[in-house]
Amino acid sequence: MVHGDTAELRGEEARHLARVLRAEEGQLYEVSDNRSAYLARVEEAHGERVVFRLIEPIAASPPPVRITLCAALVKFDHFEWMIEKATELGVEKILPVDAARSEKGLFEASAKRRERWVRVAREASQQSRRTHLPEILPAVRFEQSLAVEAGYRYFMDESVAPPFLGILPSEGTAADHVALMVGPEGGWTDSERGLASSAGWPAASLGPGVLRAETAVVAALGIVVGAWLARKCPLPTTMEL
Repeated sequence: MVHGDTAELRGEEARHLARVLRAEEGQLYEVSDNRSAYLARVEEAHGERVVFRLIEPIAASPPPVRITLCAALVKFDHFEWMIEKATELGVEKILPVDAARSEKGLFEASAKRRERWVRVAREASQQSRRTHLPEILPAVRFEQSLAVEAGYRYFMDESVAPPFLGILPSEGTAADHVALMVGPEGGWTDSERGLASSAGWPAASLGPGVLRAETAVVAALGIVVGAWLARKCPLPTTMEL
């Protein structure tokens, strides 16, 4: 929590910083209040309380595009890995989705796991030096997830579909909002494909192979982030002399 020119950390994270990482008075850290980042100096580190003196703001690079990841529920250890990597790749929101081929019981158990998922996202944000934490939304049924609003929405599918990169827009800005729907182990059912198509989610392929759900997430996000970065900083044209 930031107050004027000081910031304070309490609870488990403060205890970890003070006792495990052995933070000492005078050490420099980067801190964030989920709005801005600062270079700060430790003034006090005792037990469950660490106090910092803010030195100067740190310029943060905004993400090249806003992304909402609609990810079908899979085994929770795999889903946590997915959250970690999606956070590192700059996702703004993560929506867990109960698909037809999601394992039974995951949807009901997801509410109790959400606090842990938020912690995983926070730790990944710290590692990747993000200023803003991604929002982990409550899980929804597949039909509800199709109502997610975004300027561009894509349905990742290993069946016959055009290559993902080929259907992305030729121009884009950081204000654009992209929603990605990634399926569970075992893929989508024909019914889900039909519902997604009717709701305006064009299908896109990540290649001829069948990918694990978490691999598909990383691949799809990498394509989107790379495509918008290229639109923001296009490569120079090569000229023959």
